[in-house]
Formats: sequence, C-alpha cells, structure tokens
Amino acid sequence: MGLGSQFKSFLKKQFIDVIHWTEPEDGLLAWRFPMQDMEIQNGAKLTVRESQMALFVNEGRAADAFAPGLYTLNTQTLPLLTNLMNWDKLFQSPFKSDVYFFSTRQQIAQRWGTQQPVTIRDKDFGAIRLRGYGIYSWHIVDPRAFHTKISGTREEYRVAEMEAQLRNTIVQHISDGFAESGIPFLDMAANLVEVGFRIRQSLTPLFMEMGIALDTLVVENLSLPEELQKRLDERIGMNMIGNMQQYTQFQAAQALPIAAANEGGGGVAGMGVGLGAGLGLGQVMAGALAGQHQQQPPQGTPPMGGAPAPGQPPAPPVAPVGAVAVPLAGGESAPAPAAEMKFCHNCGVKIARAAKFCPECGAQQP
Repeated sequence: MGLGSQFKSFLKKQFIDVIHWTEPEDGLLAWRFPMQDMEIQNGAKLTVRESQMALFVNEGRAADAFAPGLYTLNTQTLPLLTNLMNWDKLFQSPFKSDVYFFSTRQQIAQRWGTQQPVTIRDKDFGAIRLRGYGIYSWHIVDPRAFHTKISGTREEYRVAEMEAQLRNTIVQHISDGFAESGIPFLDMAANLVEVGFRIRQSLTPLFMEMGIALDTLVVENLSLPEELQKRLDERIGMNMIGNMQQYTQFQAAQALPIAAANEGGGGVAGMGVGLGAGLGLGQVMAGALAGQHQQQPPQGTPPMGGAPAPGQPPAPPVAPVGAVAVPLAGGESAPAPAAEMKFCHNCGVKIARAAKFCPECGAQQP
C-alpha cells in the first residue's frame, strides 16, 4: 500500500459515520462518545435505542437532544447546533461536537432511611420524633438539566454517585411530606400508601430540577424511638384497662395465690394470712384509685373523738392499729400488743401468745 493510500486510510478513520451506544453494565447513567481526534461526518447516522437519550454539546453548550430513534445528522436534525456553529447553509464538511448518551431506564429498589429521628407535628401527641425507611425509584427525563447540574463533562456517571444525594434529599424533606399528609401517627401504619404518595408529591419539584423524575416512593415502616415507644405502649395499655378500680381488684385477686405461697407460716395458716394480706391490699389500692375522700358523718353519728349523740349508746372501744382483741372474762375484750400475738396452728387466726386454746376453733395451742 502506497503512502497516499495510507494517508487516505488515516483520514477516513478520523470521520465518524455511525454514533450509537449499548450499555455494558447496570448502574451507568451517562456516557460520552469517544471523540478524540475524530469528527462527525455530514450525513452520519445517530442511533438512540429505547431507554436512552442523546445530547449534543458544542464548546461546553448543550444543543440538540434526541429521543429513541434513527437520525441522519444534518442542519435539519441539528437546528440548535446549526445556530451555535453559525451554519447558514447545509454544511458539507465534518464537524467537531461532544455526544453524550443517557440511560433513561428506571432505577428501582433504591433505599432511603432516617439515620436520626425526624421531628414532626402530630395531631394527637404534638411534636414527636419519627423514624422511617423504604424504597424509591426514579429515571432521567431531561438530559440537558442532568448534564448541566449533575453529570457534567465526565466520561461516565454512575447511579452510586447519585444515590447519597437523592437519599439525603428525601430525608431532608420527609417532615414536609408527613405534615402535608395530615395523617396522625396512630393512623399512619394503616395509610402507608397515602403517606408515601404525599411525600413523593413534595419531592417531585426538587427531583425535576436535577432532570430526573421520582417515579415511586414506598414507606415500608414508621416507628418511634425506643423511649417514646415505651410511653406509647403505656398509654395503649391504660386505654385497654378501662375501669381502673376493677382492674386493681382483679390484680389483687391474682396476687392472692402468690401471697399465700410466699408466707412463711405455710399450710392453712399461711393461706389465711395471705388471704388477709391480699384482701387488705386490694381494698387499699381500690380506695386510693377510686378517689375516696373523707366524708361528713351522717346525722346522729358523733364526731371523731366526741361524745355520742343524745339517745345513742356509747361507741365500743376501738383497738389501736397493730393490736387485736384478746378475750377477757365476762365476754369483754381488750387490745393486745401485736408483739404478744401468734397464729393458731389450726385455723391461722391471730390469738394471744399466752392462750392455751384458740377461741375461734378451740384447738389446743402448743
């Protein structure tokens, strides 16, 4: 081959007749067609496949964008580039321009989540802190905006480089989406689809500014921080209890077998003591929770510590707290100190320590 033929072959290699791109792998968003020391031939063919768009950039300025299809490059198919290059007639010579391809496939299963709780205003609880996570999907719709604001003149731009930006944008504006939804926290679990739709609506303008469309946003879970969840569980438990007095009585009844089993006396005596302790505990708690208060004595009842009303018999003596009545001669009884008491080994009733027989069941005492 002569020198002239080699020179012609060299020149021929510098002209581009076909421009196209096939994605070699997933995760590639933008790719620049190799143009070093090469020029595009007049009448060259441009192939843009489905799920792609192409953009011509001349001297740093975005010109014509192409949707999927087959194009013959001339002044009719490149009107913006023709204007930028001041072609006032059909160009006949090759021209220099950068061509970028963009993947418009939907980028699915992208994850978002709140690393720290987000504070929102709730109808029921006021201001609460909320955690959430889910998935979203998006795709490029405006190659000019994406090239200008995101990918630039790089040879390649990948999804991984975009993921952190989009995820942080979602989290930053998620409180606005919750507020616009107007759904109380207790109802959000049953309305996750509605919550996700509201959040997506609030984020759509922000994504469009970058040349991309937010296709879906799914809220998989919403939760409170651990300390707030405990308070919510307590409130739910109180609502489930309902009548507090009845619940207290129920709890006291449930405690009776445990109290009887834990008494040191054992046997029948221990059961009797446990029964008395359980009933006393139930009465005290029920009275306190029912909001009992001191009432005026009924007519004819003497005031505390005063004389009986006319015509009324004198009140019987009241044993001091911690003492029980000890039978005396003549059917009378007098209080005995608690330290001088013991339990009947047969029926468990408190009796005087010096008593030889139980006044309740008659059993002889050791």
